[in-house]
Amino acid sequence: MILRYGVALLLAAAVGGCGGEAASATTVRVLVRDINIREEGVDCAGTGAYTFFHNRAPFKVVDLDGRTLTDGKLPPGKAVRTFEEDLEVDRVPTYCEFAVSVSVPSRAGYQLVVDDESPIPLRPDADSLVAVVPS
Repeated sequence: MILRYGVALLLAAAVGGCGGEAASATTVRVLVRDINIREEGVDCAGTGAYTFFHNRAPFKVVDLDGRTLTDGKLPPGKAVRTFEEDLEVDRVPTYCEFAVSVSVPSRAGYQLVVDDESPIPLRPDADSLVAVVPS
C-alpha cells in the first residue's frame, strides 16, 4: 500500500510539470524569414544564419530567468505564405514555420532556445507563443 501511494505521488509530480505547477497546453510557432520562393506546405528548414532550425533540432522553452520549462526536438518546418495576396502562381514567398505543441506553467514571459543558440523571445498570440526570426 505504501509503495503504491509513493508511485502515485511520483506520477502526479511528473504530470504536473515544474515543481508540481499546473501546466497549460499551447503551441510554439516560429516563423523563420528565409526569403525563399516555394510551394506552400512543403517541408523546409532554416537557411543562412538560421540553419540550426531543422527537423530534430533540440529545443527548450525557458522562462525569463532561463529555467527550462519543457524541451524536445523540432518537427520538420512547413512553408507558409508570407502574405495573403493571391499571386496566381504555385511558388510564392514563404516563411519556414516550425510548430510544436508543448505544456508550460504560467510565466511572465517565455523564450525559445534552439540548439543552444541565443534565446528568442516568444510573444503570446491567441492560443500560441510566437516568434518571427529575425525579428
